[in-house]
This record gives sequence, C-alpha cells and structure tokens, in this order.
Amino acid sequence: MSQSVTVPPRAPVVTFLNFPHVSDLDSLQADICIMGLPYGDPYTAEEVTNDQTNAPTAVRRASPRLSLGLDRWDFDIGGTLFDGKDVRVVDIGDVSMSVRDPGGHYRRAEQAARKVFSAGARLISIGGDHGVPIPVFRALDVVGPVTLVHIDAHLDWRDEVNGIREGYSSPIRRASEMAHIRRIVQIGIRGQGSARAEELEAARKWGAEIITAWELQDRGMAAVLASIPDGERYYLTIDADGIDPSVMPAVAAPAPDGVTYRDAITLIKGLCRKGTLVGMDVVEITPKRDVNEITSIAAGYFMLNAIGAIARTELARRFA
Repeated sequence: MSQSVTVPPRAPVVTFLNFPHVSDLDSLQADICIMGLPYGDPYTAEEVTNDQTNAPTAVRRASPRLSLGLDRWDFDIGGTLFDGKDVRVVDIGDVSMSVRDPGGHYRRAEQAARKVFSAGARLISIGGDHGVPIPVFRALDVVGPVTLVHIDAHLDWRDEVNGIREGYSSPIRRASEMAHIRRIVQIGIRGQGSARAEELEAARKWGAEIITAWELQDRGMAAVLASIPDGERYYLTIDADGIDPSVMPAVAAPAPDGVTYRDAITLIKGLCRKGTLVGMDVVEITPKRDVNEITSIAAGYFMLNAIGAIARTELARRFA
C-alpha cells in the first residue's frame, strides 16, 4: 500500500528590504544588486562557519526596521529613496560554499560580481569577514581603473596568515597587487591590530593614503573627501570595526572611537557626487554580539544611503 508524501512549502527567500530576489545573472536587468558573501578564506577550521557567516541574513532580517515603505521621507537621504525615479534594485542572494570545494565560493563570488558589473549595475555586498571582498576586487577590472576607499580600525596589509593569503587580514594587500586598483585611501585606522612595521612600510611604499581616526577628527571628512580626486570610479569597503563601536558594537575586534555614523554617510554621499560609486561592502559583523540589532540596522542604513545617493547622482544623469 503506497503512502502519500507531503512536501513542505519552500520558505520565502528573505531579501534586503523585500527587494525582488533574482537568481539568473545571465539576463540581469538591474541598477543595483545586493549580494551576500558569508564565507571567507579561514585561518583555522573553527573559522569556517564563524558568526560572521550569519551577518548577511542578520542584516536582511533587520532591514524592515529601516523603512515602513519606499514612499517614506528619509531625513538622511533628503527625500524618498528613489527620488521618484525608476531605480531597479534586486537581491541576488548569497554565494554558496561547499566543503568539498575549498575556495570555490571565491570563484563563484568573482563570477557573480563580474556579471553584475558587466550588466552595468552597482554591487552592494554584505559579509562575512574582510576576506570576502577580495574576489569582488578582482572583478572590478570590468569597470576599472578604480580608487579603493577603505574604512577600518586595522590596516589589512598582511601578506599571509597560517599560509592563507586571501583571509581577513590581507584584503588591501591583495587589492594593491591588482593593476586596476590605482589608488587606495584608508580611513579610521587606530589602535594596535595585526599590522607589523613591515606591513605599514609596504602600504606606504605602495602609496596608500592612511588617515588615522585621530587625523580624521582633526581634518574632518569634508577635507578627506576633497583630497580624493574627482571624476573617478570608487569602491568603498567598510569593516564594521572601523565604525565607532557605539554605532556598530557587534564586531570581533572592537576598538574605541572610530568613524562616526555621520562621517560614514558623508563619505558615501560624497563619493557619489565626486564620480561613480561602482560598489560597496559592509563586513565583519558578528550578530550574536549585537544590541537590539543596531549594528545590522547601521549596515542597512549605509546601504540605503548608497542606494539613495546613486539614484540622485549617477542614475540621475540617465533620467535627465
């Protein structure tokens, strides 16, 4: 006697701010894509699925707290999100990882990023540790040359850790080796992290502009923006521990002080006004350490402000 089998309904895909989920990147039609990059290149077995791998889901789940509707007025952005324009934002989900294919997720991340950039769309990624933007950096040769702008408490110029060269201590060192990365500006560096004297020397020899948290407070973000040449393509990578911990407390390596919420928003808007923000990521969030989801909410607001600024500057030229 046969028994009937009931297949449970598939759970709906959780997306950032309920934007449409798109999985077919070969026929992509979008202006801005949201992508999750949960998995890095771990230094130890314990780091394969550390809490940072949960961050893309945490940010997406917190995103309804950012907005009650796209018709609502946003006082950070200065209007509604899209400013009345037909801006297409989609969420392309997370890049998957297989334990049988170490490193395969980096290849898939690079392939996905290349398809997004080739379609003329902007890419906003959610990590994951700070190794995850490395494959996205490689894909930037589609749109390059690019100025890389980096918010972090740490320098991230290690050449290798435990034989791993594409982990979370090395993203800026790897970026410096890519011909299409023409300029590097690092903002908010402070305290004592993993950098040794030789890493600082390598960064300075390459020509990276290093702006410490103290220098940022003395100069102000407007002056920092003025020092970045106009009319370029920019990619912004934000390590959550580079932001003041009162704004983003849920990080593995907290450091007092840091880039304020206001300065981060000023930077995002300023880059869009100066040229083309081709992409951005927010990484190194550890959701279990969060307080009332404030870290995920702050990440979401950075993303929203990037979307709003792109709609008002770069995409505005398309609608003119």
